[in-house]
Amino acid sequence: MIHSYKLNGLNIVLDTMSGSIHVVDDLAFEVINMYEREDTASIISKCKSNFNITEDELLEVISDIEELERQGKLFSPTLPPPKSDAPSTPLKALCINISHMCNMRCGYCFAGKGEYGGGESLMPLETGIRAIDFLVENSGERRNLDIDFFGGEPLLNWDVVKEIVNYSRRIEQECGKNFRFTLTTNGLLIDDDVIDFTSKEMYNVVLSLDGKPGVNDFMRKIPGHTGSYDIVVPKIKKLVDARGGKGYYIRGTFTAHNIDFVSDVLHIADLGFSELSMEPVVASSDMPYALSEADLPKLFEQYELLAMEMLKREEQGCPFSFYHYTLELTGGPCLHKRIAGCGVGTEYLAVTPTGELYPCHQFVGDQAFLIGDVWSGIKNKNLQNSFISRDIYTIPECVDCWARMYCSGGCAANSHSATGSIGGIYKLGCELFKKRMECAIMMQVVRQLNSTL
Repeated sequence: MIHSYKLNGLNIVLDTMSGSIHVVDDLAFEVINMYEREDTASIISKCKSNFNITEDELLEVISDIEELERQGKLFSPTLPPPKSDAPSTPLKALCINISHMCNMRCGYCFAGKGEYGGGESLMPLETGIRAIDFLVENSGERRNLDIDFFGGEPLLNWDVVKEIVNYSRRIEQECGKNFRFTLTTNGLLIDDDVIDFTSKEMYNVVLSLDGKPGVNDFMRKIPGHTGSYDIVVPKIKKLVDARGGKGYYIRGTFTAHNIDFVSDVLHIADLGFSELSMEPVVASSDMPYALSEADLPKLFEQYELLAMEMLKREEQGCPFSFYHYTLELTGGPCLHKRIAGCGVGTEYLAVTPTGELYPCHQFVGDQAFLIGDVWSGIKNKNLQNSFISRDIYTIPECVDCWARMYCSGGCAANSHSATGSIGGIYKLGCELFKKRMECAIMMQVVRQLNSTL
């Protein structure tokens, strides 16, 4: 399978299974798109008149395509599905919902004011320590283990966060593990202690900001319905500066109220931040801020505009990173990850303040997805097996999709939200993902071409 498209004046052809990318002229682009469905005589007949070219020149183009096919770089065959009896993978990551409380009232919050439908609560230290032990016990031979402190707002339970980290550091050597911690925060409670501790201990920090003051404050409000921009921006700038180049992301969400989200991305970049993410809101269609398929043309334009602006800023010596455009063409995830995705429900689990286990933080509070707890382990094996078996070969819509080796079937939680099944697809999300991939590939092509000049 191939995917061919035109963007930024380039004719780009992606061989979806091998990952080979080709930049071709107009003639080769036309021939490649005819190659599988028409015979040589038909290709020659149509292209001779369209391109004012000789038959010998056309035969040379066709010969080049045939050679690339023999090399497995064009029209490479689809890989067979993995064996159904493949063993499950050891646990590698936990999302620790350290707090089911929040000091903000964001309009689009999927967690219902941070409470996940179950009322306010904070994780006790003993539950957090047991979560760490559970991760170690179920991690097999894995050395690097990832822990994301999530909420609600984690800084509302900051002392317990620190104690969990300190406990993990004490046991690292004896259990042969390396813990990598991430903190996801709205930034309101950042102070010098938070800055010092995260700079020392956190592998990554995710900081929420939606963009320009008016855009951010429209959705990201503190109780009393006042905006948060003026409070959080100085705090997150101070934290990022103190990290001295260590990992962080400024993560925003765009909605139907700011479809022109590129201006918000650029605003955040102009504040001096270089690691950015801006996510499309996922919401039921009856919400006034929900995105719809009618928004897709405008959103596609925005993603293309962002890609072009990023390339321009790179040339000017002021680049920034955008999470969805980070693409490794020569390496990237292993085949299993390309087929099965993020490991939701298998390699990755979420822990509630009471120690309950869910497949990921987006399923927390839905009792149908309660999978176990940190004391007794996995209880609902059938549920876990449904996640183990979910991959691009079991989702019908993925079979003929050119992007499936990059999206790995998409987000299971979004699929369930949209269709009622983790085996469905979130159609709007799929379309946005494919456009982002086209932009990301184009950017890599431009960089490669510039490097050869």
